[in-house]
Amino acid sequence: MLVIFLVFAIVSIHPKVFGNEGVTIRSVVQNSSAELAGIQNPSPKLTPLAKEKIISFNGEKINTADDFYKLTSNLKENRSLMLETSDGFYTLKTKRDVSGEIDLGLKIYQAPTSNLRKGLDLEGGTRVLLKPAEPISEEDLEITIANLKERLNVYGLSDVIVRAASDLAGEDFILIEIAGVTEDEVRELLSQQGKFEAKIGNETVFFGGKKDITYVCRSADCSGIDPRRGCSKTSDGGYACSFFFGITLSEEAAERQAELTDKLTVLSEEGGSYLSDDIALYLDDNEVDRLRIGADLKGRATMNIQISGAGAGPTQADGVTDALKNMKRLQTIIITGSLPVKLDVVKMDTISPSLGKEFLDNIVLVGLLAILSVITVVLIRYRKIKVVAPMVFIIISEMVLILGFASLVGWNLDLAAIAGIIIVAGTGVDHLIIITDETLKGEVISDWKKRIKNAMFIVMGAYLTTCAGMLPLWFAGAGLLKGFAFTTIVGISFGVLVARPAYAAMIEQLLKE
Repeated sequence: MLVIFLVFAIVSIHPKVFGNEGVTIRSVVQNSSAELAGIQNPSPKLTPLAKEKIISFNGEKINTADDFYKLTSNLKENRSLMLETSDGFYTLKTKRDVSGEIDLGLKIYQAPTSNLRKGLDLEGGTRVLLKPAEPISEEDLEITIANLKERLNVYGLSDVIVRAASDLAGEDFILIEIAGVTEDEVRELLSQQGKFEAKIGNETVFFGGKKDITYVCRSADCSGIDPRRGCSKTSDGGYACSFFFGITLSEEAAERQAELTDKLTVLSEEGGSYLSDDIALYLDDNEVDRLRIGADLKGRATMNIQISGAGAGPTQADGVTDALKNMKRLQTIIITGSLPVKLDVVKMDTISPSLGKEFLDNIVLVGLLAILSVITVVLIRYRKIKVVAPMVFIIISEMVLILGFASLVGWNLDLAAIAGIIIVAGTGVDHLIIITDETLKGEVISDWKKRIKNAMFIVMGAYLTTCAGMLPLWFAGAGLLKGFAFTTIVGISFGVLVARPAYAAMIEQLLKE
């Protein structure tokens, strides 16, 4: 079992000792040269090795991030450039961004060597802890988190974690982690949130929030898959499914809509009648969606409006899932005119990538020294290499199992998580010594199985005690210690259920010989 688990762990980690040249795309800025060329913002669900990697730029091979920045530091406007990535070739046309600088809109980092995800402590970035200024319901907390995710993603940030947290006193918090940005950038992003508007042409119809939108339906009776249009098969063999949901405008917003739609003409296309202009939805002046307007709304001060859209997938079930996902996203955007409550910045930490690398180097050094110290002490204690060798193998195996599980579930390894790994190694040595000592009591207890049973009884008792001690840490510190608790529980579970019984079986056979 231990060997099988180790094989799965190594496959999950997928270490690449060779061939890690190049840089990986962290995020793509909206409406940038890169996005217009067709480069997609990487999904946060992708494993590190699966993300798109830049191989060459205008024929020049890129091995490091410095190579990329040197080649893109003196770009001229309106020039065509060739970018080769792991997904293919792209032709980019340079242009100026909103700040007037010529930028391709790509944020990159050195290509990873494994599927292990490094947290901000090791990767560099910013962590923000927000607290609602007043008590908030669970529903409003979920809406706020969805708002923040959508709003941060609008700016092309894919390495974003936004989650709820709480402390032992029951206080609610929101934890935001953004890799590869500075504190000033995060403050600017958070300070600019809150402007949602819908436009017909250049005229604003309504703003987000309760002033213009008094209600957004999210229940099953007025939102979901459109029963009239349902799902239909597309030309490529997939399925397209339509969704709908209702919103209620204020009287002032309804009058503005009537005035603006009255100026539009009616067009017949795609089997229906629509007005000559669309209604465009903007979040902080960035267009996030565009919807057709039915001809029956021309010049009418309608307060109840049905908004529709679609999703697609290779199967009908996938099409329905995508449609409902798009519906929830659009509902969130419309609700996000104003957050349910004001949020206060409780804590903001920024760690530079260079400092994170220094942390990692120190951790590796300390880990090697710790293992060497353990080997020395155990060797002095037992003076038998056939006892020490399996013990070292088991300790290293438990670390590999933890890292394999972390890469499989996408858990970020930060300093707290690494502290948990060290705790697991420490308890592992304790348990292995208990098993060894109990096994060596041959003169007292002649039955090998009984000796192993006595040792494992002690180990299980210590395991349950440690798990009980870790559970409060899951919630302590607004969830900032969750990595420590998670890694410790996972590590000692693998150890007690797989690795340490394997050691008991190994040491029994070796000592019998």
